[in-house]
Amino acid sequence: MKMLIIAASAALLFASTAYAKQWDIPSNRPVASIEMPGSWKTNETATGLEGTSDDGAVYFSVDLASPKKMDGIIDDAAKFLDDQGIKIDTNTQKYSEDKLNGKDIIYISWSGTDKDGPASVGLAVLILDEKTVLVLTYWGTQGDEDKHTSEIGKILNSIKLAQ
Repeated sequence: MKMLIIAASAALLFASTAYAKQWDIPSNRPVASIEMPGSWKTNETATGLEGTSDDGAVYFSVDLASPKKMDGIIDDAAKFLDDQGIKIDTNTQKYSEDKLNGKDIIYISWSGTDKDGPASVGLAVLILDEKTVLVLTYWGTQGDEDKHTSEIGKILNSIKLAQ
């Protein structure tokens, strides 16, 4: 996922995608905002937002969570992915830490499969402050996901703390 972000950031200089609107996370008590491509099917959830590319090749979600529950975040994400039919190859796990929009972020990625075959799967925890994190969940059908690199970069770069 880290390489995806680097490639996406570079692509931002050359590509443009219309955005439907800025979404507040969560909408009733915003701590952050994010923009999703206008062509994606986007839905508000109880704790955030989820979106699927127009061709179904990429799924991306962002959810509000508490850092006090960090141990359960990965377990909850793994259960969610399993419920969606995403199978993770735990032997391919990669872990990294970085910065995104000035905030610490932890990335975990795997290879796996979805209903369409081989997939890239990612989970990231963006630390907003000592009380709040955003959990980013991603999966994309390998091969088809590449055409959405610019969009994913724009989504990630659009995440901002609420004013």
